[in-house]
Amino acid sequence: MNIPPKSPIIGEARNQQLLSSATSYVYQQTPAGELMAHFFFPPDYDYQVDRRPVVVFFHGGLWDISAPAQFIPHCHHFASRGMVAITVEYRNKAHLDGTPEDAIIDAKEAMIFLKTHAASMGINPEKIIAIGASAGGNAVLCTAVHPQANDGRPSSQPAAMILFGPISDTSAKGIGNESFASPKIGKLLSPSSNIPKKELPPCLIFHGKADRVVPFEQSERFAKRYRKKKNTCELMEFEKAGHTFFNFNSDERNYELTLRAADHFLVELGILEPDPLADIMR
Repeated sequence: MNIPPKSPIIGEARNQQLLSSATSYVYQQTPAGELMAHFFFPPDYDYQVDRRPVVVFFHGGLWDISAPAQFIPHCHHFASRGMVAITVEYRNKAHLDGTPEDAIIDAKEAMIFLKTHAASMGINPEKIIAIGASAGGNAVLCTAVHPQANDGRPSSQPAAMILFGPISDTSAKGIGNESFASPKIGKLLSPSSNIPKKELPPCLIFHGKADRVVPFEQSERFAKRYRKKKNTCELMEFEKAGHTFFNFNSDERNYELTLRAADHFLVELGILEPDPLADIMR
């Protein structure tokens, strides 16, 4: 590649260890500091000839914490399935004193970075899947629902979205409206309130019905509105599951269920070939 890699700068020692096997690149320079994208490549990856599909993860944390290691187990899975898997840092309160607006900007910039440098990274710019949890899910939705204005660069819109307990409503009746610069901006940027009348990426949402942080009903309303605009949106509900039910270190069964469902979703979209081990592991 002709983009020089840089070692990750992560404050938490555990995150440093978990990310030590990644190849990391600066995808954006902000006034507060640089932001990193941490890449996990397939075993047989060759950037000079490959045009691999990509899965890019945006961690949760309600805009308060930085947790780029959250989706590392998922990255290893999808890298083993032949995809380039990436976990992205974005600005939040704990990292570069960021705001929800910053997080949305950063998600869009990460998507544009990948599309702009696709050829030198051996990736397919038409097969970039964005995955996010909680606030990261909100940022992913914003890359699709209202991508950046046409400035000559690629669109930030992903080919598909997979979301875990996403914050889809940031209006005064939703979650996090008070964290935006003003209530008006929170409503203006709210994905659920601003679904455009045009074809949008297919979407898969996982949500726990016992989620006390982001109510399940929020995803239920969003999925209904998304489908009403003639878009594809699947909603998988999990009884008695809370906000972090899908994490590797939270619930092994739900982690496997959501991971396999996400894998199957990508197979149905033609992004992946069927997993020969899927039936064996059931």
